[in-house]
Amino acid sequence: MRTVTRIVLLAAALAAAAQAQELTGNAAKGKEWFFNYNCYSCHGFSGQNGPGNRLVPMKMSQAEFMAYVRKPARMPIYSAKVISDQQLADIWAHIRSLPDAPAAADIPLLQDIIKSSK
Repeated sequence: MRTVTRIVLLAAALAAAAQAQELTGNAAKGKEWFFNYNCYSCHGFSGQNGPGNRLVPMKMSQAEFMAYVRKPARMPIYSAKVISDQQLADIWAHIRSLPDAPAAADIPLLQDIIKSSK
């Protein structure tokens, strides 16, 4: 293989690796984007309710989340022309900052209802 070809291939591989690195997300900015892009209308204010998929607890890596938003199965497509990778990194950081829902056993009112229905 010629040296020039090797250099071009190496440069392309390095560029792809750099692009694949995680971006640093800002949760405060992500909260703004979450509301500005109306994510809450399907995923709820807490990321745990609504007609869309449950996002909290966030089990996807940042790369998986970005791929999910870019090529979703059942939601509008948000291309890079619509929302940047940095904005998605911010939204991902915001979602990861949201608290998990308590377990049913840890909700006293729910436990009272269960006990009274027996």
